[in-house]
Amino acid sequence: MNFCKPKSKLKGDELKLMEVLDAGGVYFRDLNECVRNTLNSGKNEISIKNVAGQRYIADGLSHKCRIFIDGTPGNDAAAYMDGPELVVCGNAQDALGNTMNSGTVIVHGSVGDAAGYGMRGGEIYIKGNAGYRVGIHMKEYNGKKPVIVIGGKTGDFLGEYMAGGIIVVLGLNADNEAIVGNFCGVGMHGGAIYARGSVDPFKVGAEVNIADAKDEDMEILKEYVSKFSNYFGVDYEAIMGGKFMKLSAHGKRPYKNIYAY
Repeated sequence: MNFCKPKSKLKGDELKLMEVLDAGGVYFRDLNECVRNTLNSGKNEISIKNVAGQRYIADGLSHKCRIFIDGTPGNDAAAYMDGPELVVCGNAQDALGNTMNSGTVIVHGSVGDAAGYGMRGGEIYIKGNAGYRVGIHMKEYNGKKPVIVIGGKTGDFLGEYMAGGIIVVLGLNADNEAIVGNFCGVGMHGGAIYARGSVDPFKVGAEVNIADAKDEDMEILKEYVSKFSNYFGVDYEAIMGGKFMKLSAHGKRPYKNIYAY
């Protein structure tokens, strides 16, 4: 089965012929204009071939659509995205899902730094590893709860100043290495980070509690691990059979002592 290109779930009048775009040598502004024009013409599935670092793909889109990227999108892919499904058949560069509102991003490789920066809704699934400052300033906004699931490991400052949402780090194929970097959760004052395996206390911020995941946490994890397994064709039972730790904030104002009131 080709997990990178799942069968469309759109039905009936919603299902339109997929448009194939060739991004080879195309300037990023021209490419993004072409994507928008294609969607505005009534198409709801686009396959973009030969992507090589073009920035801002799917930024601000609110169309009910699915976009496949063959290659490596540049910085800020899916920034401010509000509804589409973006499937990356490769790696993605920095700031993926920056301030994302809703929708789904599925990356069949690894991602750079600051994925999910300021993210306030939607879900990001990463098969491989993620760089530094993933989920920085994530927040829950107007009833939305953002989610990031990382199949591998992450760099330093995971969940820095995190105010809401969920980050899951599975540590698959980590080869006994630490699955989170240093300064994990520094400034954290909301949300939850779930790590499959152990997390050394010296790696987390002083604002962070570390505890075994409880039954209610495992119920939350089932939903997102199930989606991860379906997207990437990995063994759900094997993942859920591991031990999970929960990282959460001590309080809502970790640095209250530096403010006047």
